[in-house]
Amino acid sequence: MSDLFDLVKGEQDVFKKLLSYIPGFSGYIERSNRRAADKILRDQVALKYSELADRARQLQKDVADAGQLDLLDEVDSLALKLRTFSDRIKTASYGYSGFFDAVKINEAELEKLYAFDTAFFLLADQIGNGLDNLEAAIGGDGLKAAIRAVDALARQANEAFDRRYEVITGSGAESGG
Repeated sequence: MSDLFDLVKGEQDVFKKLLSYIPGFSGYIERSNRRAADKILRDQVALKYSELADRARQLQKDVADAGQLDLLDEVDSLALKLRTFSDRIKTASYGYSGFFDAVKINEAELEKLYAFDTAFFLLADQIGNGLDNLEAAIGGDGLKAAIRAVDALARQANEAFDRRYEVITGSGAESGG
């Protein structure tokens, strides 16, 4: 995420750099840059999970074609969880500067947030691998287990989002992350 922040910061035009010398305005610029970096991050996470949801929807058709109709609802539920997660990320309120407000978040909390951000991408990779396994299991006995494994990862992503929000807002009991 710091690379994104640095990219946005480096792309400031001359006018913004000039205004950064005005007392108090540089804090505004920093918050603005963090918001821009946060938006780039959210868009990438949302896109990744949207693609995974689309892939799960396609696999649902493959499951139907294979005649495993009894598992269609489970695959549909999985696709819905992925789509819902993508939508939650995409529409996260800017009321707290997207995922975080630089003024209220200290370094330790910011480090936790970056860990959650990394976890979203790691989970996406695991879900992608799980969808590979699910696809390979279509037509076989291991399909139900493959669906459940991916479903568990989709739930983890949503739970991580909830815990991340708790770090931002200070709500809920602090958990080990």
